[in-house]
Order: sequence, then C-alpha cells, then structure tokens
Amino acid sequence: MAIVTQDPGLVQGCGCPVFVANESGQQKRLVLMLARILGGNVHDLENGVFIICKH
Repeated sequence: MAIVTQDPGLVQGCGCPVFVANESGQQKRLVLMLARILGGNVHDLENGVFIICKH
C-alpha cells in the first residue's frame, strides 16, 4: 500500500507511493499514521525501509 524510507535510493521500481522521512522519529510517526489511515499492517525491513501492506 505504501513505503516509508529515509533513503529513497533503497526503493526502486515499486508500484506504490513512497514517502521519504528526514529522520527516524519522523519516519516512525509517519508509518504509524499511514497504517491507521490505510488500515494496513507495518513491516520493518530492517534496512531503513518500512512497508505498509494489507493482509
């Protein structure tokens, strides 16, 4: 549904919206807010990228 990252170079050729955060705190707030709005689940890929998907 969406991707939130601090490094847009890590996300290439995806078919969903990519949100870029300036720092870790902003990234976590953004990913939680988007997950609530979209009704999705958050997954941390542990490389600075969070994905929000619907199961």
